[in-house]
Amino acid sequence: MTETFETATFAGGCFWCMVKPFDTLPGIKQVVSGYTGGTVENPTYEQVKSGTTGHMEAVQIRFEPDIFPYEKLLELYWTQIDPTDDGGQFFDRGPNYRTAIFYHSELQRVAAEQSKRELAASGRFLKPIVTRILPAAPFYPAEEEHQKFYQKHPERYKAERIESGRDDFIRKTWGQN
Repeated sequence: MTETFETATFAGGCFWCMVKPFDTLPGIKQVVSGYTGGTVENPTYEQVKSGTTGHMEAVQIRFEPDIFPYEKLLELYWTQIDPTDDGGQFFDRGPNYRTAIFYHSELQRVAAEQSKRELAASGRFLKPIVTRILPAAPFYPAEEEHQKFYQKHPERYKAERIESGRDDFIRKTWGQN
């Protein structure tokens, strides 16, 4: 049996908080924190954090679609973000913390647009869904200190999720931790 991996890229605010939900699921080969969507080549965390590069903090996921289909990644992605907030996510504000789905194929684009329409039609949110669906752009892995942050700094990671309001939002909106 040959493993066939695909790539998915999601911007969902602080990338520290976007790795763990995907990281240990069956069929997920790798989750990398990084930057995408901007104009600066090989940006640093400080450059992206300044909001002047056009990049967003994002995660890039290598996955085996026969085990964990792209549509399931989309379902999980939507439950990690506030798709109605165009100014950032939770207490992280600015264009570098906006949400976006970066598609790597026409099939991914169609699936992302369909899932966005379904979410909008669900009535779960009173405001419009503003998460962008964009073609994949060059992805630059973040510095090593930002990779698997939840494992390296569990207490700081936990505090970030609580203080940001992300966990409360997820619990209130989706009824889960």
